[in-house]
Amino acid sequence: MSILNPVRILGVMTILATAPLIAANAQTQTPAPSELPAASKPETAPLPQTLPTQKPMITPRADKSVTPPAKVHPLIGLAVFSADGNNLGSVHSVATDADGKVAAIHIKTGSFLGIGGKLVAIPEGKFTRSGVNVRLGMTAEEVSKLPEVKGQT
Repeated sequence: MSILNPVRILGVMTILATAPLIAANAQTQTPAPSELPAASKPETAPLPQTLPTQKPMITPRADKSVTPPAKVHPLIGLAVFSADGNNLGSVHSVATDADGKVAAIHIKTGSFLGIGGKLVAIPEGKFTRSGVNVRLGMTAEEVSKLPEVKGQT
């Protein structure tokens, strides 16, 4: 009786291993050739030599009111670090004056995994760009006490 159990297991394993092979073999077999004599096979109609091709007519859009996308400021997306070395996130947007000079950068602070938090403005003179980072002249605690910027998303 003790030898019967391993034999059953071996038999089940053999069946399970060969079932996919049988199915794959059945799919790859070619069908038998038709039994029609060569004279009774229908002839295929000859294909036309060339078909005239027409180029699709492309008409330019008359609506010129669409404005091109605004240029993205090079500071947007850079990592922001406080004076005490904490990573505060990244630059969300940039406020410029009439001359196009940077007046302030906006960063989102106090958020958890991008949820919540507030958008604060860091005025020009309180930050410097160093490579691919922006270094603030303020600590993380000072940044968290800044007022929220309204009207930005």
